[in-house]
Amino acid sequence: MSEPAPAVEDAIRALAHPGRRTMLRLVWEEERAASDLAEAAGLSRSAASQHLKLLREAGLVHVRVDATRRLYRADLERVAEVAALLDDFWATPLERLKALAEQRRRRAGS
Repeated sequence: MSEPAPAVEDAIRALAHPGRRTMLRLVWEEERAASDLAEAAGLSRSAASQHLKLLREAGLVHVRVDATRRLYRADLERVAEVAALLDDFWATPLERLKALAEQRRRRAGS
C-alpha cells in the first residue's frame, strides 16, 4: 500500500473532531451558512469558525461569500479520496478478521 498524499492525511486529521464531522455532514448536499453550522453542531460561532477553517484548509469544504455570509459546501472529490484511502487501509485487515471469526464459529460448531 502506498503512502497517502499529505492533503489526504490533513483531511483525515480534520475529521478527527466530532464537531467537524457534524459540520461536514450538514454541508454534504447543500450550502449552509457558518452561523447555521455553529448552531447545529452546538459550537460557539468562534469555535465553529476555527473548525471550518481547518476543514477548508484540508480541502474538505468550499466556501462562497454571499454579501455578509460565508456559505460552505462539502468537496465531494476530496471526501471520495479520503474514503478510498480508508477503504484500502481497512480492506485486508477486515477480510482477515472475517476469516478468523468464521474459523472460530466453525470450531465452536464442531
